Amino acid sequence: MPSFAIPRAPTARRPWVPIAAALMLAAAGAALVAQVGGDRGIIPVASSEDIEVRGIEVDVTGKSPEDARLKGWREAQKLAWEKLGGPEIPDSQVEGLVSAIVVEQERLGPRRYIATLGVIFDRARAGGLLGRDGERARSAPMLTLPVLISGGAQTMFEVRNPWQRAWAETQFGASAIDYVRPSGAGGESLLLTYGQTGRRSRAWWNDILDQFGAADVLIPIANLRYSYPGGPVEGHFTGRYGPDSRWLGEFSLRVQRADQVPAMMNAAVQRFDRMFGQALAEGKLRPDPTLSLASVEIQPEVRALIEAARRAEEVAAGAREVVPSETDATGPAAAAPTPDAPVTVGTFTVQVATPDARSVDSALAAVRGAAGVRGVATTSLAIGGTSVMRVTYQGDLDGLANALRAAGWQVTAGSNAIAISR
Repeated sequence: MPSFAIPRAPTARRPWVPIAAALMLAAAGAALVAQVGGDRGIIPVASSEDIEVRGIEVDVTGKSPEDARLKGWREAQKLAWEKLGGPEIPDSQVEGLVSAIVVEQERLGPRRYIATLGVIFDRARAGGLLGRDGERARSAPMLTLPVLISGGAQTMFEVRNPWQRAWAETQFGASAIDYVRPSGAGGESLLLTYGQTGRRSRAWWNDILDQFGAADVLIPIANLRYSYPGGPVEGHFTGRYGPDSRWLGEFSLRVQRADQVPAMMNAAVQRFDRMFGQALAEGKLRPDPTLSLASVEIQPEVRALIEAARRAEEVAAGAREVVPSETDATGPAAAAPTPDAPVTVGTFTVQVATPDARSVDSALAAVRGAAGVRGVATTSLAIGGTSVMRVTYQGDLDGLANALRAAGWQVTAGSNAIAISR
């Protein structure tokens, strides 16, 4: 019997192929956007230098609700001033030192006012009376990563939560700790995750601390346990610090209803602030010496001393490297280095292949250890591809290329950029 073959349409005549490919690319793009989209990120309040006293409880009566509230606020001002240990002054003078009243909780009746208030005193006016008008000792900038554990999930900035909000909305102007509080918006939610707190690589931590201008890291952890939906909630809070997640202290709080959790979080933040301040006073909260402090703001006087010592070391090293010329006596004499010679510092782009996370760490460590390198920051991280670094080098591009070759890299130099490989 004769056989019949149905001809197959050529691929070029299938109009749905490019359409399907375009839809797949659009879906992939939407998935990437969704990773950093959504309702996340809480902007922290600006820290002022004012003196804040929280947790002042008042219970007063008056002729009307407004009169009772006014009496309650005046009573809170007096109690806050006594809590600060201020000298005896008239109530009218105390009222002139107050810049704001913070209402934490309040219940207002026809003639009664019950509230928990916070009182903020203006430091410029009250500092002299309190003997605190001098410079205050504060910690180095500490990157603060609040971790919430609830229902078996560990979150930080992936979604908005009451623990992140409590840290973002607290005024830390009078604290001894210089908190660096990320907002969690955009790509920060991908970079700052609970997994980062378990990393020990100094290369990873240096990159993150450089981006936020911090010297070390604080990790306040809140672990919530619900007895039943809407019922009592117990919070266990643990304070850790440093890239090795060292333990500082812990405590527990409990509330009867789920709607009281934000108040418990605010109280926990105050407890953590006292814990960190005590650790600073005891000398425990010091920046890890294995971390880079290149991006931390230093006082101008200290920076000038560091730069002077660095210049002196460079001049001494240059003098040791001078070798007498072996040319004839009529040849020009070798020029000796002068202390006033300008030092050229440039910033260059370095590309490196990073097939895995270990190669990223080794590349960053090797480039940082090259002679003349002042600083390294990752501008584009690609595991399984090519990562890009921004390198600050004392010298020109050719000098950086030679320094990397001396460190064992194969170097390809371009226009203000270098590609390196092993």
